[in-house]
Amino acid sequence: MSDLPTVKTTAVKTKAAGALAARLSRTLGVCAIFTVITPVCADPRAVVELFTSQGCSSCPPADKVLGELAQDPTVIALSLPIDYWDYLGWKDTLADSRFSARQKAYSQMRGDRGVYTPQAVVNGTTNVLGSDRAGIESAANRTQSAAGVMSVPVTMTTAGGQIKVSVADAGGKSGEIWICAVSKAVPITISRGENRGQQVTYHNVVRNMLKVGDWNGKAGSWTVPLENITRDGIDAAVVYVQDGNRDKPGPMLGAAFTSLN
Repeated sequence: MSDLPTVKTTAVKTKAAGALAARLSRTLGVCAIFTVITPVCADPRAVVELFTSQGCSSCPPADKVLGELAQDPTVIALSLPIDYWDYLGWKDTLADSRFSARQKAYSQMRGDRGVYTPQAVVNGTTNVLGSDRAGIESAANRTQSAAGVMSVPVTMTTAGGQIKVSVADAGGKSGEIWICAVSKAVPITISRGENRGQQVTYHNVVRNMLKVGDWNGKAGSWTVPLENITRDGIDAAVVYVQDGNRDKPGPMLGAAFTSLN
């Protein structure tokens, strides 16, 4: 600590030594307090997937909620625009048929056949109205308490044109590892359909999804060339480990988010 006086090797007066000791004690005491109360970034407690559409008049409030959730470091909030409302007069410029299939697969796994927009799927298990922030928060807290959900530490690092994904050991579990190319903020002006005349900003939009590999519950690392996911507008990546598979997605076991710029 540069503001402390240099202690000389020659003898000092008892009073001066006592004052210095008291000052050191106070300084160390402050440091100890800072060590205790300084917050540490927590592992993600939830992955929230919002199935949304530019052609859905009910979706803009949910898109706003997702943007707010994206500011929470303990939540990985993703927009997955679907394409099944394109016939209503405006073709969603961000939609991907894979997201529509993913939403349907979730509903089949839940057994409720519930597919709608805006729909938020929390930790791969629970669906909530996408504009209901309190409901999403409640679902995040509730699902996180389930055995195994968001319990597997996952990290991502970038170096040398590669993304390295590391997954910790979690015996007895297994699943698939996927990486998503993400655009943090995409403003869209909608000129036709139910949201005609509106400009909506979509947050953490998934632009591509690639399977990294299968995970058998043991610690391991995988690498993905950055060129496989980057293109214009991609400025973040999300990796998640999920029970089940693409066609039968189960609970989220762990996830990580990193900026690419």
